[in-house]
Amino acid sequence: MIITRSPLRITLGGGGTDLPSYYEAHAGFLVAVTIDKYVYITLHQTFQQELIVKYSSMERTTAVEDVQHPIVRECLKLVGIETPSLEVTSMADIPAGTGLGSSGSFTTALLKALHTLKKNIVHPRELAEQACHVELTLLKEPIGKQDQYVAAFGGMTCFEFGKDGAVRAEPLQLAAETLYNLEDNLMLFFTGQSRSASAILRQQDDATRGGNAAMVENLHRVKQMARDSRRALERGELRRFAEIMNEHWHEKKKRSAEMSSGRIDEWYELARQNGALGGKLIGAGGGGFLLFYTEDKPRLRHALTTNGLREVRFRFEPEGTKVVIQ
Repeated sequence: MIITRSPLRITLGGGGTDLPSYYEAHAGFLVAVTIDKYVYITLHQTFQQELIVKYSSMERTTAVEDVQHPIVRECLKLVGIETPSLEVTSMADIPAGTGLGSSGSFTTALLKALHTLKKNIVHPRELAEQACHVELTLLKEPIGKQDQYVAAFGGMTCFEFGKDGAVRAEPLQLAAETLYNLEDNLMLFFTGQSRSASAILRQQDDATRGGNAAMVENLHRVKQMARDSRRALERGELRRFAEIMNEHWHEKKKRSAEMSSGRIDEWYELARQNGALGGKLIGAGGGGFLLFYTEDKPRLRHALTTNGLREVRFRFEPEGTKVVIQ
């Protein structure tokens, strides 16, 4: 039996600039950190000449080409699993469609497990590139590259997305006290709403490719805010980082009418009135998780949980995609 896991992530700045429609023309930049919530993949070799795939549904087939789950099918083909006698099971700590990068984590964990089965040694960069190839090139999803890279590398990392498609990863240089204080002061709340990011991201992708000046300028500003966030974090200026989060959220909402909702806006304002110095909705928008920075966690926790939100406590995860059992 092989078990792998990939961490989920929270984006701290620059989300949206990792889509090819933007970085191929302007280059992208973002800051993200992985957390101790995971997607797990289990591989178990069976005695029957069949392929069993278990996720929210269950599939049984004798041919890789007949697998209905698109990511599973393409990963099996990419790694060269041709005559399967295999059971593939996925589990996750957090529901899909909630903005924490579960699709990229799923793909990197699955590829890592399949490579382990084949006894292939694969570097995190190669793992991320293969995951991007599956999701962006083969399946043509209108998504960016951050989720795959963040999951594969782990930790708190800056990513530069070059016009040529090359990705440069660099860890943030944070003092230990800054890292601990940041971890202690961030809070994550589930809105109770899951959604598909594809529709919102496709709007952004189409607008950017079409040369929409407002969208491109919005992404320029978001990219600069990500650089400002990095500077604030590395200087230990956490209140300044929180201010940038707030600015970033208001800028991000301009991209699409579906980015937020009346209920989400109410929760955000309630948080601001109860100790949140900054915050934003994680991911493409429309639902999922609200992230806040606060120096008064009990006050913010009480205000939001009594108004229908569920807190998910977390710590930072320094490691990326890994084999847990082999």
